[in-house]
Amino acid sequence: MNTEARQKTILVIHGPNLNRLGLREPEVYGHTRLSEIDTQLEMLGRQWGLQVSTFQSNHEGAIIDQIQAATGQADGVIINPAAYTHTSIAIRDALLLLTVPIIEVHISNIHRRETFRHHSLISDVATGQIVGLGINGYYLALRALADIIGASPSTV
Repeated sequence: MNTEARQKTILVIHGPNLNRLGLREPEVYGHTRLSEIDTQLEMLGRQWGLQVSTFQSNHEGAIIDQIQAATGQADGVIINPAAYTHTSIAIRDALLLLTVPIIEVHISNIHRRETFRHHSLISDVATGQIVGLGINGYYLALRALADIIGASPSTV
């Protein structure tokens, strides 16, 4: 298959406890469920000519497996490593295997929360980081990746 003709693919990875969005600490994370975010990302992707694939796991190894599987398959990655942001050298190392743009997303502003959340082991590996804009951070990340990889969003 001609690479130019292939639809560009974005992999979205959600880390631990994000499967509980809408239920867990709604004052911090809001009331929107993860399935709603994924549906919206997939819809925006279709509008912009992108194939969006989403994945959530509470298990570090499963996230690493997903990152490794993206090598040569995904044209960009959006990752919300959640609590693994601050603890997982293994996820960081897996992201280093990728040669595509990576956007790190956090629903809350990790820099305004507990001190242990201020440092990201992922940020220096990522192309960019979006924090504190709620679920809109995911949509902004998709838009940014569309621009970076040369997709042509039909709407802003």
